[in-house]
Amino acid sequence: MWPGTEVHILGGLGGLLFVITIFIHRDGKTEKVTAIDRAWLDPAAGVTFWVDLQAPSVPESLILSDTMGFHPLAVEDAMSALQYPKVEAYEAYLYVVLHDIDFAPGELGFKTHDIDFFLGPTYLVTVHDGRSSAITELLDHCPRNPRILADGPVPLFHRIVDAMVDHYRPEVEKLEDRLDGLEDQVFANPTPALARQILSQKRDVSSLRRVTTPQRDVIARLARREFADFTPEMAFRFRDVYDHLVRIADDALIFQDRITGILDAHLSNVSNRLNEVMKVLTVLATIFMPLTLLTGIFGMNVDLPHFPGGPAAQFWWLFGFMAIVVVVMLAWFHRKRWI
Repeated sequence: MWPGTEVHILGGLGGLLFVITIFIHRDGKTEKVTAIDRAWLDPAAGVTFWVDLQAPSVPESLILSDTMGFHPLAVEDAMSALQYPKVEAYEAYLYVVLHDIDFAPGELGFKTHDIDFFLGPTYLVTVHDGRSSAITELLDHCPRNPRILADGPVPLFHRIVDAMVDHYRPEVEKLEDRLDGLEDQVFANPTPALARQILSQKRDVSSLRRVTTPQRDVIARLARREFADFTPEMAFRFRDVYDHLVRIADDALIFQDRITGILDAHLSNVSNRLNEVMKVLTVLATIFMPLTLLTGIFGMNVDLPHFPGGPAAQFWWLFGFMAIVVVVMLAWFHRKRWI
């Protein structure tokens, strides 16, 4: 996109609009523009600008490759559906991938989406799917607060990253509450559907670990000033972000242990309940074994010794003897703590 070319909403796909937003800061003012001038890439121009691409398609990717001159591999990664957190240093800019929380009102589950950053001496380019609340908030504040761009691309990058990490904490707390609820259900109401819920939360915890661990490592590299554009002050700020991510990563590790323990406890509880049922059935079957033997013997069509009394008394003698057998066996089972 060359000077004078208009930038506007281009269309939609899957409910998401292709939106390109450009803010420029010069002469102490921040304004929204509709075109990118390649002269702004020169630090001597005294211009700081931010280009935000929301759900770009292949034609819009030309802004990254042709106008900004980014490496084809970095552009390919930025246009891909999913990339895990990483940082790559190119000759004149940094390419950073980080993950933001994907808010889904009314839905349970932990989801994230990646945001691609191209960080240069005079610019910041962000590429995402349009659902980043951290970037949306800054886009709203940018025209009203000139300092957002006046401080430079690195502080702007820090503002976005800090907001992204702050958004993790409420979702992590919700995940912890769901684990607490599962722990209570394991013993209070261990239904067959509970296993599915536990596995669903286990998948969320695994997703959290898979994102936060490499993201923590990326922020650690930024906090160590491995790259020239990061001043000591910005290193301190990213160190604070790193501390937050370390706590979230530690929580994810604890959650992994908890969800494994919850699943083991649930399976053990189900097994114990099954054993209780089997014990009752075994006791019943064992009690009926001698009863079946007695009825089988006295039901044979042969002459057998008789109990005292007439023919009708034989039934009551046999019934009483069987009742005594049952009582003795139950007493024995109780003494052995089998029931």
